[in-house]
Amino acid sequence: ERDRTTTGGGRQCRLLGQQLPVAETTQTVIDRIGNFRITDEIGSGGMAVVYKGVQESLQRTVAIKALKTSVSTDENVVARFEREATSVASFQHENIITVYDFFREQGALFIVMEYVEGIDLYDLLDRIKELPSDIAAIVSLQIARALDYAHFRGVIHRDVKPANIIISNLGTAKLTDFGIARTEASDLTQAGVGLGTPAYMSPEQIVGDKLDQRSDIFSFGIVLYQMLTGRKPFLEDEQQSAMQKIRNETAPAPRTLNPQINKELERIVLRCMQKLPEDRYATTQELVIALEQYLAAHVNQNYRARLLMWLQEQGIFSNDETSATLHPALIGDYLGKVPKLRIRSRARWPLALAAMAITLGAAGTIAVSELRSRAIERRGGGAAACAEAKPAPEPGLLRVLAHPWAHVEVDGKQIRTTPVEAPIPLPPGKHVVRLVNPFFEPYETEVEITSKKVTSLTRALRRAAHATDAGQ
Repeated sequence: ERDRTTTGGGRQCRLLGQQLPVAETTQTVIDRIGNFRITDEIGSGGMAVVYKGVQESLQRTVAIKALKTSVSTDENVVARFEREATSVASFQHENIITVYDFFREQGALFIVMEYVEGIDLYDLLDRIKELPSDIAAIVSLQIARALDYAHFRGVIHRDVKPANIIISNLGTAKLTDFGIARTEASDLTQAGVGLGTPAYMSPEQIVGDKLDQRSDIFSFGIVLYQMLTGRKPFLEDEQQSAMQKIRNETAPAPRTLNPQINKELERIVLRCMQKLPEDRYATTQELVIALEQYLAAHVNQNYRARLLMWLQEQGIFSNDETSATLHPALIGDYLGKVPKLRIRSRARWPLALAAMAITLGAAGTIAVSELRSRAIERRGGGAAACAEAKPAPEPGLLRVLAHPWAHVEVDGKQIRTTPVEAPIPLPPGKHVVRLVNPFFEPYETEVEITSKKVTSLTRALRRAAHATDAGQ
């Protein structure tokens, strides 16, 4: 379920996130591979060796994964290795490891990919055990976005697990190792063949049924469960294997193992881990929206800043690495300690609005009284005085959640861009709301705003026909 790690910067860090089963190898000193100068060996396993190198023409540090000659005659291994490169060759997404090149040289196969320094989730869970709910949700949202990007392009990962998730020192979670991924046009893996890591496989993956994106959603749920509880939901014992338990047993509710887990986040986990695919989220886009809603309500800070500052607090990254990575505007005065998050509650908004209304009402009463007195004086104490004006109705609030993002226009005027940190105050009544994203079809609707109440608008935008395959 994991591979070897390397040591860098005074801490143990995993630089690629590739599956490299540990095995005895004969180490050979290599200076060059193709047009790349080799500077170090990152890791070695039963099927491949990973090197750190420099693409001298661009002065770019890269990682090079080389298939070992001892397995290069196995057609299935070669096909899987090639698929790892070709299935994501066109992908450009910040949460997926970028593949730069795939080539053969003197009968050997090589994949050149993005070099990422950080720590993989496997190592992180080995050191920390349980992650705070907000940290787990921040990492999960990024991986869900990566899966959504791959699924939209017809690629199912089929091996989502902590060892294939790496968190960089930029605060970005990246999904790696598409070695057993399946594309819609691929016939390399037939029905009835179950590939993957047993403890993270979906029930339909175990029995070899035809898979869709909901299989990845199940595996994703297991990873999120492990982040929150510090253990896998299905553990093998003397009576049953992990795969048998996945098919036949229900995992303990996360909050029975860790009562600190937020109930809303627990519901997301449990829905992902439903035995029947139709009971899970229908798409990863729905899962992304659910996580965005959770984070919008519970994390009042830049997500990368929160993740990096927590990692620094745990000793994963140093103060220098954290301060050099984040812009001071994101860090603020938080360097050296984890900030206390302000959890927003809808119940506070009516109280705040009521307090504001009382203040404005008192000021309005004084002003009207003063005007009335002056009018009476000007008229010589005339009997008719201006009637007291009615106070303006108190505003309502509009909470907007749009996936992936959108400019928010209200009554023809752009006022915000999602993700919106706080609800938008609007006068009571009907308003025309329009969500605009240049790569998606615009969405327009009419909403009814009620005084002192929160109205929510959630929408997953449809990709426009002219949209390209650029990263989300």
